[in-house]
Amino acid sequence: MKIGIVGNYGNNNNGDEAILLGVITQLTTNFDIKNEDITVFSNNPEQTSERYGVKSYPLYYKKGSAPKTFIETVKQSRKYIKDLDVVIIGGGGILMDLYKREAPLYGTYGILGHQAGAKVVVYGCGAGPLTSGIGKFFIRRLAKAADSISVRDPESKALLESVGVKKDIQIIGDPAFTLTTPNKHQRTSSIKKVGVTAVPYYNIKYWPEADEEKYKAYVNGMACNLDELIEKKGIEVTFFSTKYPQDVWVTKDIHDAMKHKDKAVLNEEHLSASQLIDICGQQDVVIGTRLHSIILSLDAETPVIGVAYHHKVQHFMQMVGKEDQCLSMDELSSSSLHFMNMIEQMDNNWDKVQDEAQKTSAELKAKAARGLKQFHMLPKKGNA
Repeated sequence: MKIGIVGNYGNNNNGDEAILLGVITQLTTNFDIKNEDITVFSNNPEQTSERYGVKSYPLYYKKGSAPKTFIETVKQSRKYIKDLDVVIIGGGGILMDLYKREAPLYGTYGILGHQAGAKVVVYGCGAGPLTSGIGKFFIRRLAKAADSISVRDPESKALLESVGVKKDIQIIGDPAFTLTTPNKHQRTSSIKKVGVTAVPYYNIKYWPEADEEKYKAYVNGMACNLDELIEKKGIEVTFFSTKYPQDVWVTKDIHDAMKHKDKAVLNEEHLSASQLIDICGQQDVVIGTRLHSIILSLDAETPVIGVAYHHKVQHFMQMVGKEDQCLSMDELSSSSLHFMNMIEQMDNNWDKVQDEAQKTSAELKAKAARGLKQFHMLPKKGNA
């Protein structure tokens, strides 16, 4: 049986790579699917093929203009999709139109799969924002083509229903929760080590609509809050990145803006998913801006604080019952004491906080495992 996987892969975003590794692991561990039977449509096919031992072809074919790119992508991708039995769209936060290509691109892959007679599975995705007419159109068409749909949080389900998706939508754990590490968070008596991830929020080199004033307010807000942690609590700060090299740029800017930069370690490496989980496990708390730094931390049973640059971070923290450990961007810039207050509150109940992180991790891993029901059409191990 031949499987295709379509998502934001091969883009040096190791949160997304953790999702892909999770999906491949689920397929090869639980079903009679071999790596060579899997095709991943990737932004970097050579890297993806080498990293996972799968076939890989370009996700899209750039041809100078959006219409020409769309036509060429359909023409080329159809050649590979016609040989597939199942097309998996996901996971990750790809059902959106913040970046113009996402909804038409992933919607088209689902439509092509359906036209070729393949089963189409929308798997563990995040949805939103969806504000444009064309974005909503392609997501509805994708849903119509899909044989099953699952999302990673209740808000994504509600959004899809609000734009006209009529099919049953399941809520499952993010596929990255199928990953694990032997180097999980080890219980400590108090909070001493804090890991930090950042995203180039409104940065001119990254964001769709740049705003230098907002970017500087964010950088300074992070720096001032981290300085207070170091100054008042003696915290050891470690910066690390899930998207390379873009997140390294912003962590450098935050580090440069700190008074106590000598007390903060800046990890500039391009880390794999397994290395990221290991780093998360070495911390007492991770302050995560990228969603998958939060997810991988909980994979490693490490307590988290969320900085909600995007609604998906807030929604995830609400889903795990930790909305009181989540800051909006506006809040971050309004005071230098937010991290300090949250860390102190966690420290005062540290045994309970560590217990809750372990429990949440187990629950999310169980939810991710339930997502396997979407692959009921696949041959089980030993039943080939």
